[in-house]
Amino acid sequence: MPHLVSIRPALLCLLLALGMGTTAQTARAAEIIVAGGCFWCVEADFEKVRGVSEAVSGYTGGRTANPTYKHVSRGGTGHYEAVRISFNPGSVSVRQLYDMFFRSVDPTDAGGQFCDRGESYRTAIFYTDAAQKSAAEAAKAEAEKALGQRIVTPILPAKRFYRAEDYHQDYYKGSQRIVTRFGIVKQRDAYKRYRDGCGRDQRVKQLWGNAAPFVN
Repeated sequence: MPHLVSIRPALLCLLLALGMGTTAQTARAAEIIVAGGCFWCVEADFEKVRGVSEAVSGYTGGRTANPTYKHVSRGGTGHYEAVRISFNPGSVSVRQLYDMFFRSVDPTDAGGQFCDRGESYRTAIFYTDAAQKSAAEAAKAEAEKALGQRIVTPILPAKRFYRAEDYHQDYYKGSQRIVTRFGIVKQRDAYKRYRDGCGRDQRVKQLWGNAAPFVN
């Protein structure tokens, strides 16, 4: 396990519990777009963060207009499973969100994330302006130094974001009963079993140790 020297676990916990900044009441809402493998998982993680008002699952970065989950998961569209995160910059900054993002994924894996393989499950950050690009590059450099390994997550100009189908939104807390390989279970239970079985938290913990903000 490399020695993590930059983002202290206590600081990450504080960000999750309290947020930062003193102008939460007056700050204008902002958005970032990231891809971290399964969009259910990214959505579930970032909706825990104080200052985040919404995380929406969708598709971006590809060539096909109006993509569907079937098209994207099959491959060939160029799209990533991505999440658009809306937040109050008076409570949490773009840089803090990017720091948490890198520590919630395996940014050394260019072929997908955890058990999910293929182009749609790759990691990426999509910036909308120069400030986001600068913050993303700084967070990437700092995370690479802390991890002691090369990070392959690209930082890309944003393309059109397509909202995913309704059944993907808030899947991690859904109560609808569905047929799965585990039998007929509620969505939230299927999500928990998928996340455990995919090894996401185990791998993140292995990489980042106590600096992983969303892993117990």
